[in-house]
Amino acid sequence: MIITGDDPEYIAFVMARLHDQFLMTDLGPLRYFLGIEVSSTSDGFFISQEKYIQDLLARAALGDERTVETHMELNVKLHPPDGDPLPDPVCYRHLVGSLVYLVVARPDISYHVHILSQFVSAPTIVHYSHLLRVLCYLRGTITRRLFFPRSSLLQLLCYSDATWACDPSDRRSLSDYCVFLGGSLIAWKTKKQTTVSRSSVEAELRSMDLLTTEVT
Repeated sequence: MIITGDDPEYIAFVMARLHDQFLMTDLGPLRYFLGIEVSSTSDGFFISQEKYIQDLLARAALGDERTVETHMELNVKLHPPDGDPLPDPVCYRHLVGSLVYLVVARPDISYHVHILSQFVSAPTIVHYSHLLRVLCYLRGTITRRLFFPRSSLLQLLCYSDATWACDPSDRRSLSDYCVFLGGSLIAWKTKKQTTVSRSSVEAELRSMDLLTTEVT
């Protein structure tokens, strides 16, 4: 159980009442929880998953220490039948599932994880090579963190975008958005649109609609 708030006296009161009813231990300020690392400073606090990434890279057993500056090659289009099927797709599915959880603190890989997730049912060697590239990118950017300032304007700033007809198999577009509360990133998503958009303008409007729903 995690107890948060800005009133130390009331937090102490709640802790005391919980101690009366349950067997529990006070572990002090939050440092690490479910693979998420939290570090606090006078200006705010940082959320990262550095140890989680290290464990993920160890499980992937990459053969070298290579890093890359980008997640995927520019304008790459992945298709379901690309390349030969993987002899053992379990590893691919396991790594992609781990990346889905990693998006909790690494929104910069959200789009790429969305793409790779579409091939978990029948991954190929080509899909696996692009997955390894994302892992190499994470190795080179392992110290990146999300920062949440202590003092920030309570003002929502929202951004949306769309990639029109980017899926070559069904011609559907992708919607992307992110929401800031002041200087804090609080929500983000990459999602394939449910219907085919006939123009880039229509794709953008659908993305704005998804964002508006989230904000509302």
